[in-house]
Amino acid sequence: MHQPMLYTARLLLRPFQLSDAPAVQRLAGDAAVAEMTLNVPHPYGDGMAETWIASHRGAWDAGAAVTFAIATLDNELRGTISLQLTTPHRRGEMGYWIGRPYWGQGVATEAVHGLLQFAFGPLGLNRVQASHLPRNPASGRVMQKAGMQREGLHREQYLKDGRFEDVMQYAVLRCDWESGSAGHTSTEHPHHVH
Repeated sequence: MHQPMLYTARLLLRPFQLSDAPAVQRLAGDAAVAEMTLNVPHPYGDGMAETWIASHRGAWDAGAAVTFAIATLDNELRGTISLQLTTPHRRGEMGYWIGRPYWGQGVATEAVHGLLQFAFGPLGLNRVQASHLPRNPASGRVMQKAGMQREGLHREQYLKDGRFEDVMQYAVLRCDWESGSAGHTSTEHPHHVH
């Protein structure tokens, strides 16, 4: 099965294409983006975006992960959102970054809602979790708006740039999402899978 495209009110979540590499390098190469994430390297060198994009198809085909480009409806790249899948437990670990020029515009919140609709719908997951660095409270607000519950602080869980980092863990369960207690209403954001 090919990776689908997801539509929200303002966004298109689609597979990356090699032609996205220059925009990925420009947006992800911003030191402010790398500073707020665990997995975006800095500096973001030539060829890194192409290698990263080339890995997506195999991960999707293997059922290990799904990675979407977050784009406007006229296909302008804004960032990325992904799920690392643990299929035996029907669990996904969500990650995302948004290019700095688009911070504060609700892009991440809308993309997270679209991805959760896909996770609890076609993917059949039971739990989606995500974490953020404590110095990035905006990401925590995105998770809260999506109805994710804070589950705790994981002290010095990751080593980043020679420094151990704490992360805040959030999660949402299928039963919360379906009952509407996760802050999701079907009229807020029309989601379509194509």
